[in-house]
Amino acid sequence: MFKVAMIGAGSVVFVKNLLTDILDLPELREVTISLHDIDAERLETAGMMARWTAEQFGANAKVEEHLDRRAALDGADFVINMVQIGMHEATLLDFEIPRKYGLKQTIADTLSIGGIFRGLRTIPFMVDMVAEMRELCPDALLLNYTNPMSILTQAVYEAFPEQKVVGLCHNVQNTSKELASYLNVPVERLSYDCAGINHQTWFLKLRIDGEDAYPRLWQAMENPEIYAKDKVRFELMRSFGWFISESSEHNAEYTPYFLKRDDQITEYDVPVDEYIRRSERNLRRYQDTRKQLLSGEAFPLERSVEYGSLIIHAMMTGKPQVIYGNVKNTKLIENLPEGCCVEVPMIVDRNGLRPCQVGNLPPELAGYCAPHVFVQDLTVKAALEGNRDRVHRAALLDRHAASVLSIKEIGAMVEELIEAHGDAMPEGIRASRSQPEQARRYA
Repeated sequence: MFKVAMIGAGSVVFVKNLLTDILDLPELREVTISLHDIDAERLETAGMMARWTAEQFGANAKVEEHLDRRAALDGADFVINMVQIGMHEATLLDFEIPRKYGLKQTIADTLSIGGIFRGLRTIPFMVDMVAEMRELCPDALLLNYTNPMSILTQAVYEAFPEQKVVGLCHNVQNTSKELASYLNVPVERLSYDCAGINHQTWFLKLRIDGEDAYPRLWQAMENPEIYAKDKVRFELMRSFGWFISESSEHNAEYTPYFLKRDDQITEYDVPVDEYIRRSERNLRRYQDTRKQLLSGEAFPLERSVEYGSLIIHAMMTGKPQVIYGNVKNTKLIENLPEGCCVEVPMIVDRNGLRPCQVGNLPPELAGYCAPHVFVQDLTVKAALEGNRDRVHRAALLDRHAASVLSIKEIGAMVEELIEAHGDAMPEGIRASRSQPEQARRYA
């Protein structure tokens, strides 16, 4: 029996989805599921959901609930991280303070100012958790699902170079389904080669039954009904030549092109503050899910597109899988900086994860990704070094913020965010907040 530790198990619906994926595979039904959350009620709810899911599959699954993270990690073969540090209240700060300065955001969980600060408050947790993993389950693979994906994955491999880690997302899988709908073909007929950075992974090749599908996609873009479904990404394809992963609402805040002015927001149907609405829905969804569990109601069980179960299955059985994952750039993409976090195809089998070398991205695509790579790198270094100045420099280099705000406005906004997040900030950053020169600099 192998052990999977799920950290941040209070994300109850996500736990159900991942467990459905795992237990849907007969070879994985002899498993210990070790759940951890710091919220006792959410942990109890996750335990109820896990036991209900295991029962539906007739699995010989042992479900454990641990408020103590060390107990959850002890002896794990796989650790799945899905925490959200600060929850809804921290999310509101990431939106409300930038909005005061005139900076609008849509999702704010990966890039932009919101992504920087979500990274800063989550990196200390990642460092503490992985330090415990090195002691309690040193051979375990860490599957990180928490955003900001690139920042957190890079923080792990920089702080603990020996730790096996992969950042997992569904941006490639979901985009392939969307592309199939635009092309009016079943997704099973599509094949593709992708590479880039998380949420900015480019479909370098796109095929239907082995034939180049890009001519059909360019034609589909001219259909007003199809274009209206994905305006930002179609404009990026029109401008840069390839289709990008993730959604239009995400990509709108990664660039200077769509959120700077109200007329742009209207033209491209950009949903400002979208993640706040999603976060509020998630809070309601949790309460509804708990009520359903307590009343004995059933839930739909369908496989998700997440890669986690496929990785576990490949490593446990030796049957290879191809997935897309976020890992250290060891010349995998040669015209992005070595050491940054890139999203590339990977082969997984009993030997673990083997990333595929992509070579060079087309220069315009590398140039599109590169500014974000340096913001991510500065954010990681700011957190690991406790360097407040590097927080400011990361914010200054953010493409969206710099397209809207001045240097002084960005500086003042960063100071206010650091103060507002308080003890959630890395120790060295919050320890320096009383320094008078910081206040004078942006007066």
